[in-house]
Amino acid sequence: MIHWPEKYAPDKTRVHVHNELDMDVEPFQIWSWLVRAKLWPSWYKNSGSVVIENGASDLSAGARFRWRTFGVQLDPQVQEFEPPERLAWNGRGLGIDVYHAWLIQRSPYGCHVITEENQNGFIASASATLLPNRMSKAHQMWLEQLLVKAKSGSP
Repeated sequence: MIHWPEKYAPDKTRVHVHNELDMDVEPFQIWSWLVRAKLWPSWYKNSGSVVIENGASDLSAGARFRWRTFGVQLDPQVQEFEPPERLAWNGRGLGIDVYHAWLIQRSPYGCHVITEENQNGFIASASATLLPNRMSKAHQMWLEQLLVKAKSGSP
């Protein structure tokens, strides 16, 4: 279960997207690619210009980073960091306030990965109205590409 800050609880946000995928790899394989945010643009086409504060290669507890996604520049900060199970960040950009969470659960076949995002703001509202399935499709692609990268070895 995702640990939502009250402000970002699904019933208090304009947009809620949930995606999940069973993966036949170990949780640490998923974790290592997920926290290596600087590499996201090389395998997740909906990301770009990822810069982690202090020049770090990986996300860490409390880390701040910048990136572009869905055409919007976001300035998130990691809020939850529990290797290899939980990663979450909140961020703001022009007209948007988001909370994105990842949950990696060990399973008999490897792991089950859930990603959810909640959003508020006028950009979130407009996008949900004009392109209702856009974020869900992109997040499913993110999960599928994450699996491909995890099967390829360590970053």
